[in-house]
Amino acid sequence: MQEPRPPATAGSSQLVRQHNAQRVLESMWGREARTASELMAVTGLTRATILTLCRQLSDQGWLRISENSRQVGQYTKGRPATRYAFRQDACFVIGVDAGQHRIDASVADLRGEEIGGAQRPVDPPAPDDDESAMLLRRREVAAVIDSALEDAGLERDAVASVAIAVPAPVDKAGISPEGFGHFWGQMNPDLISLGTERGWNSVVENDANLAALAELELMEAPQRESFAALLSGERLGAGLVMGGQLVPQPRGAAGELGILDLVRGVESSHGFGWWARHLAYEALTAAETPTGALSGIPPEQVTSEDVFAAARDGDPLADEIMDTLAEKLARVCAVLAGLLDLDRIVISGAMASALPGVVELAKEKLPHHLNAPWLHIEVSSLGAAAVRRGAVRLAIERIKSEVLQSPLAK
Repeated sequence: MQEPRPPATAGSSQLVRQHNAQRVLESMWGREARTASELMAVTGLTRATILTLCRQLSDQGWLRISENSRQVGQYTKGRPATRYAFRQDACFVIGVDAGQHRIDASVADLRGEEIGGAQRPVDPPAPDDDESAMLLRRREVAAVIDSALEDAGLERDAVASVAIAVPAPVDKAGISPEGFGHFWGQMNPDLISLGTERGWNSVVENDANLAALAELELMEAPQRESFAALLSGERLGAGLVMGGQLVPQPRGAAGELGILDLVRGVESSHGFGWWARHLAYEALTAAETPTGALSGIPPEQVTSEDVFAAARDGDPLADEIMDTLAEKLARVCAVLAGLLDLDRIVISGAMASALPGVVELAKEKLPHHLNAPWLHIEVSSLGAAAVRRGAVRLAIERIKSEVLQSPLAK
C-alpha cells in the first residue's frame, strides 16, 4: 500500500479528483466487475473522469482490468466495453478470536474470503497468575497468527490489518480495564501491539461486539436492525446493534452483563456452558444414588457437552437442567429487550449449536416476563466462527476507511 500523501488544498482540483477517486473506489469495493457506463450511473461522473480514475486506481493496485463485456455474455455488437474489477488481493487481513480456551486466527482477502487459518487450544491462566502468564498469552496469540500466515502462504508484508477479539471490554485505545480480578487484563495483555509492531493497522475489540458484526452481515436489512448477539459459553456477553450500528462507548463496556448479578432467577453473568456443568455437578453430588446418562460420570468431570448430549437422549436430569437454562435465558432476553426495545436476540458463538432446544423453551417462557410479541430469539448459523468472522470484517473495514480517507488521485 502506498504511503499517505498530505491532503490537497481545499477547493483545489486535486481535492476534487481525490473525492471522485474515493467515490469510484467505494462503489467498487468488494463488488463484481463493472464497466465505465455502469460506474457513471452509480457515481454520476463523466466517462472521461471515470476512465482516468480507473486507470489511476489500477496503477495503484486497487482495480484491475477484467474480461470485457462480450466475453462474459453481456455485449454482442460493436466495440466491447472494458470492465474494471476490484482487487480483492490488493492486501490481506487477519481476524483473531483470542478466546479464554482457544485461539482461532484466519487470513482473508478484502472480500472476506478466508484463505488460511490456524487454531490452538490454550489453558486459561489462574486468577493469581503473574505477568509471565500475560507474556505467555501474547506469545500464544502471535504464534497462531504466524501459523495462519504460513497456512495462507503469505509473508507478513502482505497483511495490512489485524483485528483481535478478546473476552473483555476494550476501550478506544485497545486496552482492557481491571475487572474480574486480573482476568480482563490477562485476556488482553496489550495485544494491539502485536499488529502495530509489524506495521499493520491494528485493533482489539470485545468478542461479543465482533460476533454482532458478523451477524449483522447476514441480515437482509442491516441498516434497520436492532439486536443483541449473545455469547453464552463460560460467561454471558452481548454485542449491541442499534439501527444497524454497533453501539459505541469510549470505555467499551456496552453489553457487559454484570448487571445480571442483580436479576432474580439469573443471579450471575455465567454462561450456559458454565451453568450446565455447575447444575449437573450439584445434582449428582446431592443424589444418594444418581441415575441416568450422567450418573456414570464423576460429578467433577461432567462437561457441558455431556449435559447437552444427555438431554438429546432424553435424560430426565439433563432435561431439568435444560429447563433451568431456558428460564435463565428468558429472563436475560427480557432484561435486554425490555431495556433496549430490541427486534431480536441472536444466540451466537461456539455454544449456540447446542442450544436450539433451550431457545425454543425460552420463547415459551418469555411472555411470563415481557410482553414483546415482535421479539425474535434465534440461534446463529455461524457457530464457533462468528467471532472470527466479525474480526475479519472489522479488519477489512479498518483498511477501507483508511484508504478512503487517504489521497488517492494523483
